[in-house]
Amino acid sequence: MSVISVGQAVVLGVVEGVTEFLPVSSTGHLKITEGLMDIPVDDKAVVGFSAVIQVGAIAAVLLYFFKDIVRIVSAWFRGLFNKEERYHHDYKFAWWVIAATIPIVLVGLGAKDLIDGPLASLWVVAGSLIVGSGVMWAADQMGRHKRGEDDTSFKDAMLVGSSQILALLFPGFSRSGATMSTALILDLDRVAATRLSFFLGIPALTGAGLYELKDALGTGVGAAPLAVGTIVSFVVAYASIAWLLKFVAKHSFNAFVIYRIVVGVALLGLLGTGVLS
Repeated sequence: MSVISVGQAVVLGVVEGVTEFLPVSSTGHLKITEGLMDIPVDDKAVVGFSAVIQVGAIAAVLLYFFKDIVRIVSAWFRGLFNKEERYHHDYKFAWWVIAATIPIVLVGLGAKDLIDGPLASLWVVAGSLIVGSGVMWAADQMGRHKRGEDDTSFKDAMLVGSSQILALLFPGFSRSGATMSTALILDLDRVAATRLSFFLGIPALTGAGLYELKDALGTGVGAAPLAVGTIVSFVVAYASIAWLLKFVAKHSFNAFVIYRIVVGVALLGLLGTGVLS
């Protein structure tokens, strides 16, 4: 019997789709939701399920930014065979995304037991939500928001890509929150920071989903819940991406900061009173 039902998979798919690209921590929200539905958050199959349904959200990014991705990948292929094309920003950007993914892959493989074990705690999620809120608020205040997407450099990509490690080690910190905050500190504007976060998340999240697929299928999650959760996360994530890009074009990240603090404090209360464990 699957440790996650189809109905629960729908709920988790919605949570994943809404929160994956918002700077509020999809991992944290998934763990909270799993805890409220009495799903063991540290179960190997459940951890695998959470990683696999992220692929649905990534598919939404691929579709939403399809033209941009085709342009970047095409420039990369042209540059492999044409020296002149290697001066094009898109060609260099493709290599930067590849290079910026290496740190999180190395840490993810090297610290997997720690990530899936002691760090997969709701106490860690609560603390990370609150601490990450402070980082995001400070980054939004410090950043001068003067650099656009075409102004990004190899240094920017490596620093922003490496910041994903924070979310990997401390669920609740938020991959989107960490990458957007780092980009803001580097003076990128909010739209550029958000788009860079999307592009850098594609290889990391896709790789994590494929890597965890064997655990999700082989240790207690049925194919039906996996398929349903992934499809639901795809549909909801697409709408979430469109909304976020419009929102950050006109607003600061303060609403997300406040929301994260409220959720973090509420989670501490639920854990402290024994409602969640």
